Amino acid sequence: MAKFVLAGKTDCPYYAKAELLADTLQQCLPDFKIHKISILPDEWKEWLGATCEKNNWKHEGSPLVWRELVEQGGKGMLLGGFNDFLEHCQDYYGITSDMTTNVMLSVAAENLEAKMNLIKEEQHRASLIQPLHVWITGLHLLDLEGNEEQLQSLMLEIEELAISMLHQVTTGTDLERAFRKADVILLLDDGGHDGENEGEEVKKKKVKVISERYKEYGQLIDATAKETVKVIVSGDSFLNLRCSLLVDSARSIDSHQFIAAAAQLENEAKAVLGIKMRMRPSDITDVIVWGNISGTFYIDLQRAKVFNHDGPITGPAFFSQPLLSIFPDRKWLETDFQHLVRRRRLAVTSKTGQAAATSAANGILTVLKAWNGASDPDVLSSGVACPGHYSLPDGIVFSVPLTFTDGKWSVVSELTVENELKYRLELSASELQQEKQFGSDSGTTE
Repeated sequence: MAKFVLAGKTDCPYYAKAELLADTLQQCLPDFKIHKISILPDEWKEWLGATCEKNNWKHEGSPLVWRELVEQGGKGMLLGGFNDFLEHCQDYYGITSDMTTNVMLSVAAENLEAKMNLIKEEQHRASLIQPLHVWITGLHLLDLEGNEEQLQSLMLEIEELAISMLHQVTTGTDLERAFRKADVILLLDDGGHDGENEGEEVKKKKVKVISERYKEYGQLIDATAKETVKVIVSGDSFLNLRCSLLVDSARSIDSHQFIAAAAQLENEAKAVLGIKMRMRPSDITDVIVWGNISGTFYIDLQRAKVFNHDGPITGPAFFSQPLLSIFPDRKWLETDFQHLVRRRRLAVTSKTGQAAATSAANGILTVLKAWNGASDPDVLSSGVACPGHYSLPDGIVFSVPLTFTDGKWSVVSELTVENELKYRLELSASELQQEKQFGSDSGTTE
């Protein structure tokens, strides 16, 4: 197999003549293969210099012809220019070229026109692609602790997913470069878990670290991210507080662009119910999470529905029943159920020794799909700034039931809030206000 590479300026008549000669050889000889490289005139000199330097060749002018010798253990053997290629074809294959000058010039002009049209087509295609710039604190991966080696490992792992829509992954440890032109920002855990049994002073210290960092995050998002950026706060620690600090600090960005993800908690509640009712968690929908996602929350089932329930009343796959109508044990729902949901993630972590990363990722994906119109859940609980709804105070981010339409969310308003639920909402709101106060006090704490 004879494999040749023919490179030249798109407007070069001798490149055109060599090109047609190579086409003739390829048609006549099944073992002759040619690879053509067409270079724009203003780029030719630089390309030729780099290619010759790389291969330790000396050549001037267009075209450049070499023979690939990869199968013989070599990287390439230089033939030279057009005359050298023509002589080689005459000596080895008995084929020559009788192309006239006018034809050479005509083909060269066609080559240049075809190349320019190809470039314009590629530029048009690229203009139709509007890639999302996704920043993830630890696509752009950001870790302020300076652990570049771990970031590089994570980057390789993401690249190995071979996702067709993924264009590029970058990493960084420099806060000054964070969130530039971001379309989506995912903020994961910062500052450790907020344990239930830790003392007030320990909690204040954690809130101080988080407050300082997230105020800076918010200011950077305000200054460098796109106005339409979508910010999702996830993890196990102080979700509502962290999201609230971002809302306060990124003042030029609409508060509707910030969400604290409660989907993981919703799914954990469905898993507990699925075990109790001996059914698939995916067949349970419209579970509502109220309050402080990583603190005092309440799982509300007043709108919950079940599908494919094995009971006296059955129907097709789209048939659903209110969960409360087929689950009689209300005491369990108000006591043990709430406790089991609260403990479920901790149980997973204690058994595996790792955070529940898979369910957390699925929760983030649920929010992204709903927010970008890829799915249409009837109700999805999320922490948002929604003062006035359900008599909630200003200045906090509170988990409430949302609906998503055309990339925008709205609070579900037609829900019954009786005295018991009202008390639970007030309890969560008070806790969130206290966390916010800890952050305000931290500025003067030594």
